[in-house]
Amino acid sequence: MTELFLVRHGETEWNRERRIQGRTDIPLNETGRAQARATGALLARRRWDAVLASPLSRARETASLIALELGLPGPELIDGVIERNYGAAEGLNFHEVDERFPEGTEVPGRESREEVAERVVPALVELARQRLGQSLVIVSHGGAIRAALSVAEPGVSHGMITNGSVHSFRVIDGTLRLIAFDDPIEFESIGDDTGALSVQNAVEARDRELT
Repeated sequence: MTELFLVRHGETEWNRERRIQGRTDIPLNETGRAQARATGALLARRRWDAVLASPLSRARETASLIALELGLPGPELIDGVIERNYGAAEGLNFHEVDERFPEGTEVPGRESREEVAERVVPALVELARQRLGQSLVIVSHGGAIRAALSVAEPGVSHGMITNGSVHSFRVIDGTLRLIAFDDPIEFESIGDDTGALSVQNAVEARDRELT
């Protein structure tokens, strides 16, 4: 049995501006760095075998700051947990998306939710196979974590996946299972210096409405 604690990266300016990021490589802002350090300090209450991350810089830096708190080497990169590709919608807010791509209009280049799940979940299961029995911190993205949740608990509507939040899973006999959405570590990780929860990624807010 392998434990995978998926962490959403810290805040970026596009999160603050409620723009769709997807694969666009937007760095953390200072609030995001504070969130990463706070999450790392709380994760340090447990023992971990490694920190891993999506290759996008906002995830890499979040993971690096967490690794410092845990006294572990810098993150290993896992391509499979990169954020959903939102294609031509990236950089837009939802008002702009609705104007350019009215309901029923295909967004060029956008991955479907099913495609994201088909990429993310096998990557996590394979990681668990390679690191059997380990406890791992994996810094990823709202869309990717949402895909893992949709497979681990199909049909369940979870809340918003906030910046810096922690969501714990186990892989048992090759199957991804949820331990806790918003693991209790997450509730303690939100402090006065980590940003308002109402200011989060617009993509994640819209995904919650649709699931």
